[in-house]
Amino acid sequence: MNKNSLANITTVVALTCVIFIQGCATNNPITPAPTPVANPPVVTTTPVSSDLEAVSPPKPANTSFAEWLAGFRTRLTLSGAKPETIAAMLDDLEPDMSIIQRDQSQPEFVRPIWSYLDTAASDLRVTNGQKAYALHRETIDAIAQHYGVRAEILIAIWGLESAYGKSAGNKDIVRSLATLAWEGRRRSWAEQQLIAAAQMIDRGFATREQLTGSWAGAMGQTQFIPTTYLEIAVDWDGDGRRDIWTDEFDALASAANLLAQAGWQSNAPVIQEVVIPDGFDLRLWEPERTRPVSEWAKMGINPIDATPWANDALPRPARLLLPAGRSGPGFLTFQNFEVIRHYNNSSAYALGVSYLAERIAGGGTIIGAWPKDDVPLTRTQTRELQAALNAQGYHAGQSDGLAGAATRRALRDFQRAHALDADGYVGSSAFAKVMAAEASK
Repeated sequence: MNKNSLANITTVVALTCVIFIQGCATNNPITPAPTPVANPPVVTTTPVSSDLEAVSPPKPANTSFAEWLAGFRTRLTLSGAKPETIAAMLDDLEPDMSIIQRDQSQPEFVRPIWSYLDTAASDLRVTNGQKAYALHRETIDAIAQHYGVRAEILIAIWGLESAYGKSAGNKDIVRSLATLAWEGRRRSWAEQQLIAAAQMIDRGFATREQLTGSWAGAMGQTQFIPTTYLEIAVDWDGDGRRDIWTDEFDALASAANLLAQAGWQSNAPVIQEVVIPDGFDLRLWEPERTRPVSEWAKMGINPIDATPWANDALPRPARLLLPAGRSGPGFLTFQNFEVIRHYNNSSAYALGVSYLAERIAGGGTIIGAWPKDDVPLTRTQTRELQAALNAQGYHAGQSDGLAGAATRRALRDFQRAHALDADGYVGSSAFAKVMAAEASK
C-alpha cells in the first residue's frame, strides 16, 4: 500500500486500531474514562468557530452603543440572568472598535487553498501535534475511545483552533459580542451568545474574567461559542468544572463530544484522495450530491495510490470534492468529513483538519498537483465575474465580490453551456473565459 495518499480508508481504520492496541500493550493499561459531567442534546448546526468562507458585508450600526446596551440590559434581565451577573457583564462596558474593523474587513486578495493547507498542516504544526500526542497519549486515547472518535482528528482540531492550547485568544468575549451585537449584522446571534455567557456565569461554569477568546466570541483551547459550550462542553476529569481554557482534557473531551453528537462514525473514513480520469464528465457532477463509492468506482474514480477500494467502503455514500477545480487534486469525502464541518462549516477547514490529522499519524502529503497558475480571483475580479455572469443570464446573485454557492453554480452553468469542464472553480482561467464571452456579446 502506498502510504503517501491522504487519509486512505484502510489507513484510517488501521490507525484507529493501533491506538487501542498500543494502549492495551503497555504495562499501565488505560484507566477507564471517568463519566463526564454532561448529558448534552443533539448538536446544533451552529459552527463552533467563525467560518473560513466569506460573509456578506455588515450594515453600519443605526443606534448608539449606549442605546443598544440599555435595550439589551432589559432583554438580558428578562432572560432570567442574575442582577450581579448583568452588572458584571454590562456595567461600564464600551465597544471595541477593532472588532468592527475585523468583522467588516474583506481582504482584496483571496488565499489559495494550497496556501491555507501549507499553513494548516505545516511541518511545525505536525511536529508540535506529535509531541502533544506523545506527552498525553494515555488520556487522549481514553477520550477518543470513550467518544468513539479518532485521536488524531481531535489533536488536529486542537492544533488548528489554538496551536495546542498556546493561542486561545485573549479578547474579552463579552465586549466582543456586545460590539458585534451593536454593529447589527448578526445582532440576534451575538445577543444569543451573550445570554448564554450570562448562563455560564450564573451556573458556575465560568467567571466573568474567564470569558476570553477570539474576536468573534469563541473561547478556550477548542474554541467554543457560549451556546455550544452550554450544550456540548464536558467535565472530563470530574472536578466539577468544564474548563476548556486551562484544562486541555476538558477541551479535547468537549471537542470529542461535539463530533460524537454530530454523528461521527467510529472506524470509518473521512476523506480519500482520488484520481479523476480524463474521460470523467463534469457536466453530471453536483458538488453536494453523494453517490456510493461503488458508483464512483464505475466512473473510474479510484484511490490515487492505485490501491483497490476496500469492500466495506463500496456501499458508503461519498461526495466528490474539487477544491481547486478539475486541474487540482480530487477527493471523495465521507460522513465524518461532514461531521467536521459541524465544527466549522467550511470544506477548507475540514480538509485542513483531515490533512493535519493524517500527517500527525505519520501519513504523507497530498499527491495531486495544485494549479498554482490558476489562482483564485481577487474581490474586485469576483465582482466583475458575477456581473458578467448575471448579464449573460446565469444568476450569480448580488455582485458582492464573495464567491459563494450561487456564484459557483452560475459559473458551472456557464461552463456547461460553453462545453467547458463544469467545475465551478472561481479562478483566473474561468474569469478569462467569462469575460471573453461578455466582450463578444
